[in-house]
Amino acid sequence: MTEKKHRHWLSRLSFGTVSLAMSVLLVLSYCSVIFDPAKFWFFTLFGLLYPLFLVITLGLFVWALFRRSSMKGLLLAVLLPSFFFAGRYYQPHWKSPEGTPSLKVISYNVGLFVHSDRQQDRVALADSVSAYLMRQDADVICLQEFYLPSEINLDRWLKKHFPGYKAEYYIFPGARGAFGNVTLSRRPVMDKGKINFERSTNLALWTDVKLDSAAFRLYNCHFESYNISLSNLVKKDGAVEETERKMRRSITERPKQVAEVMRGMDKAPLQSLALGDFNDGPLSYTYFRLLRGRYDSFTRAGKGFGATYNALWPLLRIDYILYPKGLEAVSCEIPHVDYSDHYPIIATYYETGRNTR
Repeated sequence: MTEKKHRHWLSRLSFGTVSLAMSVLLVLSYCSVIFDPAKFWFFTLFGLLYPLFLVITLGLFVWALFRRSSMKGLLLAVLLPSFFFAGRYYQPHWKSPEGTPSLKVISYNVGLFVHSDRQQDRVALADSVSAYLMRQDADVICLQEFYLPSEINLDRWLKKHFPGYKAEYYIFPGARGAFGNVTLSRRPVMDKGKINFERSTNLALWTDVKLDSAAFRLYNCHFESYNISLSNLVKKDGAVEETERKMRRSITERPKQVAEVMRGMDKAPLQSLALGDFNDGPLSYTYFRLLRGRYDSFTRAGKGFGATYNALWPLLRIDYILYPKGLEAVSCEIPHVDYSDHYPIIATYYETGRNTR
């Protein structure tokens, strides 16, 4: 009898310890939206792991209810903020359209045309991606990590594969080819420019596009990547230290890059959309900074899981289209096509007539 009570006591202690630990981790993930990662870089990691922490804590809460554990109150308390955050990862149903769409936008990190199960070479895969995008009949297409070999004329290739679109791009030349961001528009382009980030090949392109009754500026962003190879992490000596260094640099550089884009938005004469590969989750300082004065297309008009990075689906949502007043989202789709390690975001909008600074 004494031994049985002892095992029961140990079980309660173990459950309480695990519940307390997960509660702390979940609270730390909430804090990732508050603390500037340029100063407290490790909070970003808690934010990235939020979906995992949430699922485990939910499981513990259900088990606490079943066991009538005294930990259920604590677990419920730390789960309550997730009623606000969880919708940024999963949406249960479509938003009912309120108007006729007048703008269709695609944002897609094409992964340098190397991440595909189709076993095509880069040029053939680029041809397949362009054909897929043309079938979507979008008004604006924003691409990140675009690549073509040096022997291919970029202007000629874009005109051939995207007829009817005006292409704006900024490409970094390399020994074997060139890579960068590309923005394609079937709507009139009024102005354009770029923001180069210090000590980085990442950048943001901005393009002023005229719609039916108003004009908007689109920032096609690719913020600092982690540049981590899982295979090297397993095989290479010193890979753990190198990985930590890369993660720290990536996490601390992104808020600086976001600040540059936001300075441009503040000075812009038009309302701005921020879209592209942010390399940060919805529970992050950088995401919430860019969200100020804007709406998330997925949370307003998406359905299902919003994850955009296919290798760790459904954990990682790092690609976005954030839009301002003057537009309202009708739909937001994230089709699971296997051309890249990212999934594209395809969103439609109607104009509301509230396009004021």
